[in-house]
Amino acid sequence: MTTEEIKFPLYAKVTIFLIGLFALTAILFIAKSIIIPLVFATIIAIMLNPVVDFLVRIKINRVVAIAIVMMLTFIVLFAFVSLVISQISRFSDSWPILVEKFTGIINQNISDAASYFDKDPQKIHEWITKVQGEIINSSTAAIGQTLVIVGSGLVVLFLLPVYIFLILFYQPILLEFIHRLFSTDYHNKINEIVSQVKKVIQQYLFGLLIEAVLVAILDTAALLILGIEYALLLGIFGALLNMIPYIGGLIAVAMPMMVALVTKTPVYAIYVMIAYYLIQLIDNNYIVPKIVASKVKINALFSIIVVIAGNALWGIPGMFLSIPVLAIVKLICDHIEPLKPWGFLLGDTMPPLLKINLILKKAKNISK
Repeated sequence: MTTEEIKFPLYAKVTIFLIGLFALTAILFIAKSIIIPLVFATIIAIMLNPVVDFLVRIKINRVVAIAIVMMLTFIVLFAFVSLVISQISRFSDSWPILVEKFTGIINQNISDAASYFDKDPQKIHEWITKVQGEIINSSTAAIGQTLVIVGSGLVVLFLLPVYIFLILFYQPILLEFIHRLFSTDYHNKINEIVSQVKKVIQQYLFGLLIEAVLVAILDTAALLILGIEYALLLGIFGALLNMIPYIGGLIAVAMPMMVALVTKTPVYAIYVMIAYYLIQLIDNNYIVPKIVASKVKINALFSIIVVIAGNALWGIPGMFLSIPVLAIVKLICDHIEPLKPWGFLLGDTMPPLLKINLILKKAKNISK
């Protein structure tokens, strides 16, 4: 008895696809508190795995090797976090003075604008005071929710090392599980995909780390040359925000411009904007193409879409995870025959001009 292949019409395929996409999005959103730390832990584990394998090859017990690697990693992270916290503490001491000066500048500008447009400045100040009161009230109401979010974040922070350790320890079981999901005919293809995914994540994140260090150095150097206070903190802050593709760089320039406006003169805020613009040109035209973009071939259109979608789905962690996850999806599509068109769509390889002209010509003929 032979079974015939069931063929669905196009509208049925589209409907099934949309329902599946909606269900997947709902699951990712509802279970984000579980999925986000697991995704971060998996990515970090893949990053640390080569060092663990090296220690295992030189006859160190796997558990001891994982413990050594994680200990060294967290020592480096602790040193970095301590540096940032010390800078934030120094910055927070001057924060009230900066706010007072910034408020004075705003009030002066409001008075100047009101006199220029022949408006009553008192009404403008009353409106601003009213808005400030509403913001304070809404902020007070949100304190409880904020504490809950911070508390859950601390829980995730403590769980993350446990997840990383267990993923590294049970890596052989996880790989064997992936193999057993498919028949032996596909094992070579599975090995290739897993190997490529690990390579892409490692190279991309190492490239991103190098980019962050270089941008932090350039930002800090520019602020020091201009004589802006808290240059180191603002440089690190800008480099971390710059890791959010296409959006973070725009946000990163706001804080040093505000500090320059308060501690210097308005012209220094313009100097900061120009300096950050030049650094962005260096980053976009040299650092990213040479170090980061060469590792992940994703076109700009889908990069922006997934960053915005990642923010809507998972918030700031989603913005950081969006490009690595999209790179993994593209890599899987590139290695599975029916999905190769999707992999091509996500990439940045332009088809030959002659082929584009032929496609456009066929489209015109069909329209006629």
